[in-house]
Amino acid sequence: MNEIREWIPFLIPLVIVELLLLVITLRHILTHDHYRHGTRAMWLIITIVGMQLIGPVLYFLFGKEET
Repeated sequence: MNEIREWIPFLIPLVIVELLLLVITLRHILTHDHYRHGTRAMWLIITIVGMQLIGPVLYFLFGKEET
């Protein structure tokens, strides 16, 4: 139990950043029609399944179309 309490100050900001990035990514996917690679359904699956920072980062690197 003591070990968990030691990690809480690190985990809380990490969880907040992950959730914020997930929300921003989902909002962007749902409000745009064109993607550099793939389709909306593919990016939704990648983002939700790879929720732990990897999915949203992949979308912004490879899926988001340049305007």
